[in-house]
Amino acid sequence: MMQHKEFSIPFSGLKQGKHEFGYTIDNTFFESFEYNEFNDAGIKIAVTLNKMSTMMELEMRARGTVNVNCDLTNEAYDQKIKADLKLVVNFGDEYNNDNDDILIIPHGEFQINIAQYIYEMLVLSVPLKKVHPGVLDGTLKSEALEKLEELQPKESKLDTEDKDPRWDALKKLLTDK
Repeated sequence: MMQHKEFSIPFSGLKQGKHEFGYTIDNTFFESFEYNEFNDAGIKIAVTLNKMSTMMELEMRARGTVNVNCDLTNEAYDQKIKADLKLVVNFGDEYNNDNDDILIIPHGEFQINIAQYIYEMLVLSVPLKKVHPGVLDGTLKSEALEKLEELQPKESKLDTEDKDPRWDALKKLLTDK
């Protein structure tokens, strides 16, 4: 895994208040984490660092698309991504990132690297089941969909045959209460 120096924010020279940072993420970012689920990516990240005297707050916003394969048809499509992450950075004796919302860094640190947080935020913003929009609205035509339609179970004989009238009498007992 690479260090991602471009995602290091040197906060020691910044004045107190809000500071804006912007990043553009492509697929090489995910490949550096050895994550190969995306065919391509185009994501804009806006980071706001609010520096205070004893702590810092980071707000990260991600908007863009990743090109993924549909789980049903294996057809590639662009999945929109929208993610937000808030992180509180506190100072302590040693580095601790056990809590998802609070990061503790040693007192002597002068910068923070947010690459891992951006990676996790983006990967978790993709739906677990990726379905091509053409499958949902019925406009996509593919061999996989045709085969699924062909192999779909037909109506069972029990649904079309006349039912035993004795069961009707028993069901009537349930509704006569």
